[in-house]
Amino acid sequence: MPWRRGVPARRERALRRCAPGPLHDLLDGPVPARDTPLDELPLLAVDIETTGLDARHDRVLSVGWVPVDGGRVVLAGAGGGIVSDAGEVGRSATVHGLTDDALVGGAPLETVLAALLGALAGRVLLAHFARIETGFLGAACERFWGADLPVEVVDTFELERRALGGGWDAASDPAALRLWAARARYGLPVYRAHEALTDALACAELYLAQRAALAAASPETTTTLRHVVA
Repeated sequence: MPWRRGVPARRERALRRCAPGPLHDLLDGPVPARDTPLDELPLLAVDIETTGLDARHDRVLSVGWVPVDGGRVVLAGAGGGIVSDAGEVGRSATVHGLTDDALVGGAPLETVLAALLGALAGRVLLAHFARIETGFLGAACERFWGADLPVEVVDTFELERRALGGGWDAASDPAALRLWAARARYGLPVYRAHEALTDALACAELYLAQRAALAAASPETTTTLRHVVA
């Protein structure tokens, strides 16, 4: 992402702008250094399900997350929530399995987002095609606390692009970098798609497989956070 090198400066600006609350607490807390070894790197795999792809007009339906500590997925730290104020229930039931009752029984987006920010404290955000997560989460943070969400990101979509290198032709195989296609190349199991927590776990597992493959191919270039940030 073009703003990667500017994350610390953006973080400081956002900290000055944001209201007291979970975003301020996150931005004011520690972050992993760029030279943190991958075996020690704390990440949070995140997935959001939305009504569309435009953060300006579409809404978040659900959020799921699971921590990754070095080379280990920490299922005990998994969490998430359904958003009660998302709307557009009919299509959500078809695509995401979220019925009227599930949405009505959910929590406000601000509450779900606050829990996510708490889980993200001290960690790097991990996602597949992360611009969706950063776009929607950043817009929500602006709405509730007056500032964006400038965080370091590891994107398994970009790692897969790197792993395929010259072996991937975007014109002939545009779906090759999708989460489930990427998982299939590593022999990872098939899960039901479009469930936030399941997709977050799928992303976490894919990251570990990608990291092992990249390290085997070129261990001197995949040793620290700076080598995998998107």
